[in-house]
Amino acid sequence: MTTTTIRLIVGSKNPVKVNAAKETLSLYFPDAEIDCMGIAAPSGVADQPMTDADTKLGAINRVKYCQQQHPEADFFIAMEGGVDLFDHGAATFAYMAIIHQGKLSVGRGAMLPLPKQVYHALEQGEELGHVMDRLFNTDNIKQKGGAIGLLTNNLATRTSNYTHALILAMAPFVNPELFVNHE
Repeated sequence: MTTTTIRLIVGSKNPVKVNAAKETLSLYFPDAEIDCMGIAAPSGVADQPMTDADTKLGAINRVKYCQQQHPEADFFIAMEGGVDLFDHGAATFAYMAIIHQGKLSVGRGAMLPLPKQVYHALEQGEELGHVMDRLFNTDNIKQKGGAIGLLTNNLATRTSNYTHALILAMAPFVNPELFVNHE
């Protein structure tokens, strides 16, 4: 019996993002070998996106870059974390972008409310990971549990949020007959 190999390119070298992408495909394709490679993919937006639109654009730019660099792969996945100010206050979230067989699917992770002082630091040009490291006396939290882990007593983590959002964003690829483009 031959094992199918699925080639996956992830638009980041951050181990949290790479592991979430690989874990997602492993859940959908448990009998396949996932050949996964993370690459530094430019987002084309600020290092700390401050709007919903910029965050979404960053994920899409990253996933398209992956596809351009490694067109032979089967799946391309990119994630972009950002913040925005909503009616209910500031929150952080992440967009997921997946390309498979030339088709793009975009999803978004859960929103995490942010303390006002954190949002104000982001408005001054800091990145969320650095602000959280200072606030919680951690080191490089963005490559670990992230702000979501710190603010939820590790009941949720960046990996769990990304994996869940990626599972949802995979829906068009596992049910293609329901997502036929009727343009």
